[in-house]
Amino acid sequence: MKFSLSWLREHLDFTASVEDICARLNGIGLEVEGVDDPSERVVGFRTAKILEAHRHPDADRLQVCRVAGGAGSENVQVVCGAPNARAGLHVIFAPPGTYVPGSGITIKAGQIRGQDSGGMLCSLRELGLGEESDGIAELPDTAPIGIPYAQFAKLDDPVVEISITPNRGDALSIRGIARDLAAAGMGHLKPWLTEAVEGDFPSPLAWKTEHPGCPYIVGRVIRGVKNGPSPDWLRRRLESVGVKPISALVDVTNYLTYDLGRPLHVFDVKKLNGSTLTVTQAARETFRALDGKDYVLGTDDMVIVDDAGVQSLAGLIGGEASGVDDDTTDVFVESALFDAVRIALTGRRLAIHTDARQRFERGIDPALVLNGLEAATSMILDLCGGEAGEITEAGNLPDWKRTATLRFERLETLGGVSMTPDDAVLSLEHLGFAVIERDEDRAVFAVPSWRNDVARGNALAQAASLDEGRAAVASRHVDQIEAECDLIEEVLRLYGLDSVPPVSLPLSTMISAPALSPLQSRNGLLRRICAARGLMETVGFSFVAHEDALLFGDVPESQRLLNPIATDLDQLRPTPLINLARALSRNLARGLGVNGDGALFEVGPSFDATGQHLRLAGLRGGLTAREPGQPSREPTLWDAKADLMAAILALGVPEASLSVTADAPGFYHPGRSGLVRQGPKVALGSFGELHPGIVKALGLNGTVVAFEVYLDAVPLPKNKRRTAPALSSLQPVRRDFAFLAGPDVQVQAVLKAARMADRNLIQDVRLFDVFEGASLPEGHRSIGIEVVLQPQDESLTDARLDAVSKAVEAAVLKATGATLRR
Repeated sequence: MKFSLSWLREHLDFTASVEDICARLNGIGLEVEGVDDPSERVVGFRTAKILEAHRHPDADRLQVCRVAGGAGSENVQVVCGAPNARAGLHVIFAPPGTYVPGSGITIKAGQIRGQDSGGMLCSLRELGLGEESDGIAELPDTAPIGIPYAQFAKLDDPVVEISITPNRGDALSIRGIARDLAAAGMGHLKPWLTEAVEGDFPSPLAWKTEHPGCPYIVGRVIRGVKNGPSPDWLRRRLESVGVKPISALVDVTNYLTYDLGRPLHVFDVKKLNGSTLTVTQAARETFRALDGKDYVLGTDDMVIVDDAGVQSLAGLIGGEASGVDDDTTDVFVESALFDAVRIALTGRRLAIHTDARQRFERGIDPALVLNGLEAATSMILDLCGGEAGEITEAGNLPDWKRTATLRFERLETLGGVSMTPDDAVLSLEHLGFAVIERDEDRAVFAVPSWRNDVARGNALAQAASLDEGRAAVASRHVDQIEAECDLIEEVLRLYGLDSVPPVSLPLSTMISAPALSPLQSRNGLLRRICAARGLMETVGFSFVAHEDALLFGDVPESQRLLNPIATDLDQLRPTPLINLARALSRNLARGLGVNGDGALFEVGPSFDATGQHLRLAGLRGGLTAREPGQPSREPTLWDAKADLMAAILALGVPEASLSVTADAPGFYHPGRSGLVRQGPKVALGSFGELHPGIVKALGLNGTVVAFEVYLDAVPLPKNKRRTAPALSSLQPVRRDFAFLAGPDVQVQAVLKAARMADRNLIQDVRLFDVFEGASLPEGHRSIGIEVVLQPQDESLTDARLDAVSKAVEAAVLKATGATLRR
C-alpha cells in the first residue's frame, strides 16, 4: 500500500516529518517497506528564464544564452544546443555540480567553442521525468524564477510504501492509515462527511442479486457526463501510488479505492442491454475483461450480467464490452459487498490481481456501500458534470454490528504491559471503538464497521445457521477469547510494539525435542547405509504397468487404477523392485552400469491385498568397475545378502536372532535366493538373483540380484538411553573348529548351537570355511567356524579352554549330528 504525504494530509492534520511518520508506522505494526522522494532525484535543478539568446559565433547549431535565476542575483551565460532555446522562455537550469540522472553526468563550468558556459538548460528526459524530446523543457510564463524545480513541479511529496497483513483491510486506504496515525498521537484526524445527492430522475436500471456471495449492492445512473482526462491534482495522486490515469470516470473509482478503501465500478449505460443487472453465478463461458484478456469462467465464479451476458467479474474486474470511454455520456456506478472467500478463490484461479480484489478479500467497510456511492457521485458531478438519478439497490446490508470485551488485567497477564484502564480505553476510543459498558474490571466496546478483523468470529457465529444453544456457546467463546485478544493487540500497537517486553516461552525441558520422528530417522539411516555401500537412491511412482506387476506375483483387482495418470501406470506396485528394474534397464541401455549406475535402491511403499507397506528395496546389475588386481564381475546373490544384512543389523536387530530359509518370493531364482527371518515366523527381508524369466521380460541381460527389507516387520527403536558397554580389560581368545556335517545340516544350525554352548564366555561365532571334496565322505562337507571367547574376570586357563571346546563340540553334535574332524 502506497500513499503520498500530501494525500495523507487530506485526512490527517500533522506537522511531523516523513521520518517520524515512518517510525511511528513501524511502531504500530504497519511496517514501512520504503520511501520514495522524487525531489531527491532532481536536487539542484532550478527554474530560470532566458533573457537573451544569440547564435554562437563559431557554431551554427549552438546558442549563447543569458539566463536569470540560475545562481543568486547574477545572470549566467549558458551555451545551449536546443533548437527551441529563445529569449523570454522559462526553463529548467542545472548549475555546476548538479547530477543529471537522465545522462548520468555531473555539470561542470567550462567553455564550449571558446564561449563560457556556467550550467545547462535541461529537458524532462534529462531529469528522468519524461521521454525523448527535441529540445529543452518549456515552463509556463507564470513560472516563478529561481526556485527549486521540485518545489515548482510539486515533486517534494514523498511516497511511503507499507506492507499490510491479511487481517488489516482497513489499512488499505489513506483514511485508515490516517486513523491509525491519529490514534498513535501523530496528528488529528479530519472529519469526513459526504452529503447525499438527491436523485433528479427515476433510475432506468435496477439491481437483482441471486448469488449468496453478494448480500447487498447499490447503484445509480448519472447522465449527461463529459468524460476526458482528469485534472492534474487527481492524475498526480494516482501516479504517486503507481496507478495509471485513464479517464476522469475511471480515475474517480481508483481514487476512492485508495482514499477510502471502497472499490467501485462504472458501466457505460448505452452499452448495457435491458433494464436489470443481475449478480449471479457464471456459466461455462468466456469473458473479455478490461485488461483485454479472455477468461474462461466456471460455475463457482460470481458475475454481473445483463440481457446480453456477462458484463463484469464481480469484485475483480469489469468487462470490455460495457467499459466507459471518451464518448460515454451516461454512466451507471456500482457499489457492493462481495464475499471475501469467493473473490479470493476466483482471483487465484484466474490469476487476476487488482486493487479491488486486494481489498474485497481482506474485508471492506460495509457502512461505506452507500456513502462510497455518494462520494463517487459528488466527484463525478464535479469533474464531469451531468445529473444524478435515484439510487437503486438489491439485497440487504448485513448486520455488521458486534461487541468485544476487554478485561483490564489481561493487558499485563497476556500482553506484558502495565497500563491503567483509562489509558487502555482511551487508546481504543481513538481507533473508533465506543464504550458500551464499563466497570472496574472490564469494558465492553462496540466494534467500528471498518474493523472486520476484530471479533469477526462473533459476527460469523451469530450469522451462521446454528441452533440457539450452539450459537450462544460460539458467541461467548469468541467474545471471551478471540475478541479480547484483538482488543489487547490494538492497545499494544498504540502503546508501541517495540516497548512490549520480550518474554521467552516456558520450557518443559531443557532438552530440545527431536526434529525427526523415529520413522524419519530410521529411513535416513537406511539411506546412508545403502549409499555407503555404493547404491544410488531413486524415487519412483507408486504406480506401474499391470503387465510388469504380473511378473512379480499376484495382482489383486482391488489394486488396479480406474483413472490412471498414464496408460502404463495403471497398477499399484507390489514391490519397488519393479521401478528399480525398469530404471536399471534404461541405464544399461545407455551404456551405463558401473560406478553406481547399476546399483539402485529406494525406500518407498508397496501394495497388496492387505494394504500399504513400507519397504527398502535394492537392485544390482551390470558390471562392477575395474580396479587394480580386481577384474569386472557380475553381482552375486552374496552381494545382495550383504546389502540386506547391513540394513537389518543397522536397525538394531541382533544377528544371533536371524536365520535364512529357502522360501523366498517366486520372482527370485529358485535355489539362489533366501528369506531372512527373526525367529521361526517373522520375515524381515529377502535376497537373491532375480528369476531369469523376469530378467528377460524386463529387457535385462546377465545376472541381476535384488533384496528387500520389510520395514513394517522391524520394530522402531525405543527411546531408551543406552548404557555404556561392559568392556573387559582381558584379551579375547579365538578357537577354530571344523565339523564334518551331513547333507541335511545347515550352517546356521551349527553356528547357533556353538553360540549356545557357553553364553557367558562365547562372544561371537563366525563361519570362515565350507569345504567339499574327495577326501570327505560322499554328500558330506566340512564347516569351519571361529569361536571368540571373551573372559571378564580372569584369564582363561588350559583346563577352562578345554572345557569350553568340549562344550562346543557336544552342543553341535547334539543339535545337528555334525562331528569334529580329527
